[in-house]
Amino acid sequence: MNSAYTMQKFQDWFTQQWVILWGRKINPSEYLWLIGPFGEPNGIGETFIHQLAAKENLIIRRNSDSKGLLDSISSLNLSQNEIKKLSSPVIDFYEKTADYKLKLNVKWNPFLKPFGYIVNRLFSQRINQLNIPTQNIQESENLTSEIIELVSNENNEIRYTIWLRKFQSIGKVIYSGIYTTCKLASGITCIKAVFPLPKGNATVILKPSIGEKNELILDSSGRKFGDAGFYFLLNDSKGNYWSQYIKAFTDKLVVSEERNNLKANQTLKLWNIKVANFEYVIEK
Repeated sequence: MNSAYTMQKFQDWFTQQWVILWGRKINPSEYLWLIGPFGEPNGIGETFIHQLAAKENLIIRRNSDSKGLLDSISSLNLSQNEIKKLSSPVIDFYEKTADYKLKLNVKWNPFLKPFGYIVNRLFSQRINQLNIPTQNIQESENLTSEIIELVSNENNEIRYTIWLRKFQSIGKVIYSGIYTTCKLASGITCIKAVFPLPKGNATVILKPSIGEKNELILDSSGRKFGDAGFYFLLNDSKGNYWSQYIKAFTDKLVVSEERNNLKANQTLKLWNIKVANFEYVIEK
């Protein structure tokens, strides 16, 4: 029987064992669109950034202006007509994310709020990752938003682009994710966000489209393994790769311009039931 890495916290081992039992064993060379860096048992959050840089002999480049989640909006492979329709401030945000600051409002489904609390207590606070607030935030909470680049020591090539977001008031990490694009077997180009976890990661693949109001819509809804969606990946105790596609969990992000202001609305659903809604005010 395949087993998860044993020298770690029980709750991490248990969830990884669940992925092994119910997921699929994969050959990483056959699923390059899905593969991303894994975390170590002893540190996620900002610690992961330094661990990854040391492991792959990369230089950490921080506090750079005008750096974006995307080098160019054209990397999404949208049609020329779609790009012409897309709001220019939305394009600027994705190409120059470091020039913007964020404010966050949170509203939970009261019936599913305990689910968020349990995840936060068992995992998020300890590993300093995916620290989604478990209380509704009525007044906007200021976030720090930093684009960090990990660069090759040999040719100055950018290997990884990390978007690090924290609560400004207390410095707690909400998200530390690696952002890139990937092309699915279907030929669709998506945004891929990789959130490192102990001996694995949580990866969200979001399909882009343009809405009727020229907004950018990123949707993780899919039907099967290989579609856009939410994936767990991990290494077991022997170094084998395993993945589990979580069809029931979806993430939809809409970034739009309204009255010369940018905002983003993110909706998380479980079995098509709204779990939580996050509203971001985006200011340059």
